Amino acid sequence: MVHWDRVRAALRGQVADLPPVALWRHFPGEDHRADTMAEAHVAFWRRFRFDLLKVTPASGYYGDDWGLRAAYRPNREGVRTYVDRPVKKAADWARLRRLDVTAGAYGRELKALRLIRQAVGGEVPVLATVFSPLTVARTLSGDQAVVRYLREQPEALHQGLEVITEVTARFAAECLSAGADGLFFATQMACPAAVTEEEYEVFGRPYDLRVLEAAAGAEVLLLHAHGDRPYFDLLAGYPVHALNWHDRRTPPSLREARARYSGCLCGGLDEATFADRDPAQVAEEAREALAQTGGVGHVVAPGCVIPVDTPEANVEATVQAVRGAGRDTARGR
Repeated sequence: MVHWDRVRAALRGQVADLPPVALWRHFPGEDHRADTMAEAHVAFWRRFRFDLLKVTPASGYYGDDWGLRAAYRPNREGVRTYVDRPVKKAADWARLRRLDVTAGAYGRELKALRLIRQAVGGEVPVLATVFSPLTVARTLSGDQAVVRYLREQPEALHQGLEVITEVTARFAAECLSAGADGLFFATQMACPAAVTEEEYEVFGRPYDLRVLEAAAGAEVLLLHAHGDRPYFDLLAGYPVHALNWHDRRTPPSLREARARYSGCLCGGLDEATFADRDPAQVAEEAREALAQTGGVGHVVAPGCVIPVDTPEANVEATVQAVRGAGRDTARGR
């Protein structure tokens, strides 16, 4: 149970024998089937023995059963390109169906979670990736389109968000039943490049909280804030155990965040440059991240997915750096 011990200690604002460390990535090509997706995640975890296994589905998976069409075009993040979106006019929000989350793309994700849980047993916490309702709405309609609906036809957007939230909340609960220990709850809209903070209070936060309420019994709720200058203080008030954002690329830093948030901090690695540096450089970054927090209440992790072409040596160097720095800290206590 060493992985669980480390994670539980971090969630309590403490440190066990060592600080926990985890990295995650997309698996394009393997993520369109439950069995291959599960195999890829389990193999990645077994290779590096992370303290947290974050499951990363195909980008936009949540929109497939609503008619989102997507395809892979080569890119380092391993995400899909959206070629057709189901919401093209305001009236389309009212046409969104209340999906059966045990079937279709959602059902595939649940099957993958069950397979992953069977493979790793109870040795490591497993987190399912669930996106915020406003993020789902953005994918279904388009980056600029969703903002236009929000500002010009808010009633229509609220109607769509009601259905999206109901489906997402049911899926979140099913993820826990399928074997996930918690959620990696991601929002891509809680930042100035997307909407104002006041707009997020109306169109984001109430729906986010309903999804989180459906997963209230989870042992690990990790909130990922995607984007530049996230509304950190707003999100810090959410009923979650840990926060993750691009701390190497946008404020606040880990050190600054520690003064503003009492929960667990998850970060310290610059995912954008992770694959392009040598092992010594990424190892030093991990050690410096731990220095910002003292390794207490901290999961060393990237601000988002690491590139699919990341050298294994860089991942290994990061894990070993955290393990070594943690032992040094323990000896100094």
